[in-house]
Amino acid sequence: MDFSSILTNALWEFFNPITAAYALGALGLAVHFGYAGLLNFGQAGFMAVGAYGFAIAVLTFGAPLWAAFLVALVCSLALAALLGIPTLRLRADYLAIVTIAAAEIIRYVVTTNELTDVTGSANGLAAFEGGFYDLNPIPSGSYSLGFTVISSRTLWMLIVSWAVVVLCAVLIWLLMRSPWGRVLKGIREDEDAVRSLGKNVFSYKMQALMLGGVLGSLAGMIFVLNTGSVQPANFGTELTFFLWTCLLLGGMTTVLGPILGAMIFWVVLSLTQGILTGLVESGTVTFITTVQAGQLRYILVGVALMMLMIFRPQGILGNRKELVFS
Repeated sequence: MDFSSILTNALWEFFNPITAAYALGALGLAVHFGYAGLLNFGQAGFMAVGAYGFAIAVLTFGAPLWAAFLVALVCSLALAALLGIPTLRLRADYLAIVTIAAAEIIRYVVTTNELTDVTGSANGLAAFEGGFYDLNPIPSGSYSLGFTVISSRTLWMLIVSWAVVVLCAVLIWLLMRSPWGRVLKGIREDEDAVRSLGKNVFSYKMQALMLGGVLGSLAGMIFVLNTGSVQPANFGTELTFFLWTCLLLGGMTTVLGPILGAMIFWVVLSLTQGILTGLVESGTVTFITTVQAGQLRYILVGVALMMLMIFRPQGILGNRKELVFS
């Protein structure tokens, strides 16, 4: 078993742009649930809208980078309005049902054969990231991070993705310390009390849903710019639950919690995958195959998450006092 390779792969997950995308998506869920008490089980839908909005704007309409970026954000705002208007005046569970259904509807719509020319159907879309990498100021070549070597292209993606995460985290931190954020947390605890003070609860919920959706769309764009393609299979229901795992690991009522949770999530997955595969290939473990090892790691992560919910439900950085929602 090559422990050096396993450790190197795990360390890379701390910086991987995919981890940054998950951190942004989980941060959006923190705005929705951790701060506003909105049960969104369709964050994958917002990520898909951002990814497809960006790619379609470039490939179908020939939009420049900045215009494609705006199109993706506008699409996420439209989706939030479409989901929020009929549900945010009702109980929280209605939003949960609508969002998880909407995410699946989006995924099935983009795979229909009638939209192949626009969405690529099941094959997805590719070759839309050229404008982004044309802005890369880093000279071509290989660059060392100490434990691994990456290309200038990967380094550019790494810098941009984590810069977006930092900027968004600072923005959310400032917003949640503002009067707007305090009203939002009040709605989470007791929306009737906030309504009695003359606040428009529906408006604040809609704003929170839109803000978290925009973060989800940014996550979707980073995800596909890194992979170089938009694949509908990547935006299934399991993506939303992975984001919830990141949120719960780090702490749902914190800004840094979702970011730390995303890092831990991917590092643990990488470590368990490498160790289990190594044990199987060396013959130490014989009751599973290398394919089954990939599934077993999710079981182990699930067990660890259950233990976390039992012994530290507030997450690593969370505050137990803020767990009681109305």
